[in-house]
Amino acid sequence: MLSVTPTLRPAGGLSRLAWGVSGVFAPGLVSADYGLPFPKPVTPVAERILELHNLVLLGCLAAFALVCGFMLYSLVMHRKGRGFKPARFRGHATLEALWPAVPFLALAGAAVPATKVLLEAADAGKPHMTVAITGYQWRWKYDYPVQDLSFFSSLATPREQIEGGAPKDERYLLEADNPLVLPVGLKVRFVITAHDVIHAWSVPQLGVKQDAVPGFLGEFWASIDEPGTYRGQCAELCGVGHGYMPIVVQAVTQEEFDLWVSGQKSNATVAARKGPGTNAAGAPRL
Repeated sequence: MLSVTPTLRPAGGLSRLAWGVSGVFAPGLVSADYGLPFPKPVTPVAERILELHNLVLLGCLAAFALVCGFMLYSLVMHRKGRGFKPARFRGHATLEALWPAVPFLALAGAAVPATKVLLEAADAGKPHMTVAITGYQWRWKYDYPVQDLSFFSSLATPREQIEGGAPKDERYLLEADNPLVLPVGLKVRFVITAHDVIHAWSVPQLGVKQDAVPGFLGEFWASIDEPGTYRGQCAELCGVGHGYMPIVVQAVTQEEFDLWVSGQKSNATVAARKGPGTNAAGAPRL
């Protein structure tokens, strides 16, 4: 399970249940920080996904209540102890037509909002900036074409923790040496591929889970609403180092992003003077 930015949760178990149920019955209140069952969404697509989840879950609960209520009523009101005698009949054309029609209409009703969410998530046109992502065994490479930046992002968890020589901290296997830095409020188009095997770039709070396939270019987009640090991991089993591919996204203001770009270019200049063996962010290549 992915660890994400901690959310505020009510203290008691009953309070958590009540808060979660209130979120289900009010699917539009996706920004409420009730912590169940998704982390707080910070992009429009993530909000639509959570709204769709709550809407479908509400329909499932309604169907569950209807079916179970009908069954309980039939068992109680038509039991032998009340002297009820079962009817004998063969076939019922109306009921036989309704059995497949009701679930078909339910699925068709869910397909309409689901299609809208899919179309919105796939519309990566007219972006403010573009970032290219390449999956490697076992790290990520990020390229900013306009800013002329390129660097690798690798696991930053100390080897002692991995080998059991030190206690594991809160961000065990979820820290990267060079996080992906993005400005808030801008539509960012991502182009993704892989260098060797299939990987998957997944950050739940951004509403993103996109496969990285060698020889194929995929794309998606995100527009982060608020500054913060958002974490994920590779979501495709890509080899023995699969668990060592954390994703760390830092969302900052435009001014902070411009300062970061300037700093990265300065580090790249220093790394070039030192020669091969370092990436554009100044960190040693593994």
